[in-house]
Amino acid sequence: MILSEAWQGKRYAVYGLARSGLASVEALVRSGAKVACWDDKEEARNAASPFAERIDFLEAGLEGFDALVVSPGVPLNRHPIRELAEKAGCEIIGDVELFARARGTLPEHSVVGITGTNGKSTTTALITHILKESGVPATMSGNIGVPILSQDPLPAGGVYVLELSSYQIDITKSLDCEVAVLLNVTPDHLDRYDGFEAYRDSKLRLFEMQGETRVEIDMRDMKLAFDGTPGGWSASLAGPHNFENATAAILACSALGLERDQIETGLASFAGLPHRMEQVAEKDGVRFVNDSKATNPASAAPALAAYDKVRWIVGGQAKTESLDELEPQLGHVVKAYLIGESEDLWARLLDGKVETVRCGTLEEAVKVAAADASAGEVVLLSPACASFDQFAHFEARGDAFREAVERL
Repeated sequence: MILSEAWQGKRYAVYGLARSGLASVEALVRSGAKVACWDDKEEARNAASPFAERIDFLEAGLEGFDALVVSPGVPLNRHPIRELAEKAGCEIIGDVELFARARGTLPEHSVVGITGTNGKSTTTALITHILKESGVPATMSGNIGVPILSQDPLPAGGVYVLELSSYQIDITKSLDCEVAVLLNVTPDHLDRYDGFEAYRDSKLRLFEMQGETRVEIDMRDMKLAFDGTPGGWSASLAGPHNFENATAAILACSALGLERDQIETGLASFAGLPHRMEQVAEKDGVRFVNDSKATNPASAAPALAAYDKVRWIVGGQAKTESLDELEPQLGHVVKAYLIGESEDLWARLLDGKVETVRCGTLEEAVKVAAADASAGEVVLLSPACASFDQFAHFEARGDAFREAVERL
């Protein structure tokens, strides 16, 4: 666990006791801070360190606390905890900011921060993989993997690779990344922001926190000509979106001092991530690909672009009522299999463009698509929607897809 003298003697309120919140409570307590915590769920409160007070901050207020550590999932634009903190003069931060303030007590290291609407997880995992394959101590955290404060400090020369959502950046004040990467910005999560420009500006703050000698990689400024995945790269890096992700990883690893042969070795051996262009099976020449992480049209479009003949499973809890970036890729779709609460929406959007069939559930869509598919085609779950109408999260949806394929 990462501990720090920088937190000693201060009083912290931790609101939201999911994984990062629990790790924050434990790290602060063990570092000698005074800690109170709260979560609306009793089981979450019970899981926190017994050496932290339980205080319902919405009733008791935040007077006397130095900082409020909130979960990134707390919608600060409309949650009353923000007004209480401002009234008490209590700054609002997250666990990544606690890490930033602890960096001075850690062995010499570098930090790579990756943000963007789509591709963050793959790029973060790929950079981490390349570093490890090259013998560099590295770990990934932030919006992926194990909470940063619950990890053991890396030895000297290590690299912390952090996937950072806009929500996390909003509650981070002083993270000076040696290398900061912005992949792309497309409309998403606008319920948390006052328009697209505010959302974009949140992402750009990752650069603003950097010192003058640091490296900025903004993929929006680059025009990449994609003509197929280069030979020698892992098959998990197929498609134009992964070409962008891999290019960002190459630039980041080069900035950290890795040589070309080290980077190429990592690109060749990268296994990919679950639920992101994950090939789960091949049956009678038909590939089944789980891209459940594609929760908006912009993130589903690259998956469609990666294959020539697609049986596309699409639908769920829609985030938009337009095809956005998807329309140019519809020529790759043989047929679309509609699921979830947005069936009617997708039937309307795709009318006259793609043949569709309403399937209702994911399991039914897999059965129908598999029965229709011929050798050389791909049955692709890339829903372009959130999962919450039928599943707890995109991982559960991806697992259900895999299980449905296994039952064929």
